[in-house]
Amino acid sequence: MKKLLLTGFEPFLEFPINPTTEIANNLNGQLIGDYEIIGEVLSVDFAKSGKQLIHLIEKYNPDAVVSLGLAGGRNCITPERIAINCNDGPVDNNGHKPNGERIFEDGPDAYFSKLPIYEITSKLEEAGFPAKISNTAGAYLCNNVMYHGLHYFKGKGMDRPSGFIHIPASHALAVKKNMPSWSQQDLTEAIRLALTCI
Repeated sequence: MKKLLLTGFEPFLEFPINPTTEIANNLNGQLIGDYEIIGEVLSVDFAKSGKQLIHLIEKYNPDAVVSLGLAGGRNCITPERIAINCNDGPVDNNGHKPNGERIFEDGPDAYFSKLPIYEITSKLEEAGFPAKISNTAGAYLCNNVMYHGLHYFKGKGMDRPSGFIHIPASHALAVKKNMPSWSQQDLTEAIRLALTCI
């Protein structure tokens, strides 16, 4: 059985709930398509998150990696097209605020996703879940983690599916923050469906 590493994030900034945590925990150990899912939750820390992902990749040797992140304010599932070699944005959970530094000094400016992003969006839309490709993962921890995974596999000469998917807020989060939201059940089901495309 092939393995797929699925990561979420802990709560961060003004978001007291992160629905990606529940998705990673709920799908952990399940069989989806050709994969056994390994669900893990990453910290929101520029010094640690990417290293945590690499540690998990080396620990489990997964055949595919999908990382999830909360995009509060978006109203649909958005697979990311590209990760840039840049850390920027607001403070992380340990108070560090980057100022545009490169993630890897010797790394390329960007990597394109290795996930079937067109197939994912088409399948989600066919099932009634709003979805579209996003051309920017920002420069916060979501982009950082996506870049780390793609850079690792490229450096090892390993052509494995790897990339990032942003999700909207859950209803539980929207109760606390006024923003578009989905039910946690729909968020989890949409990601389950997306993983069948890999």
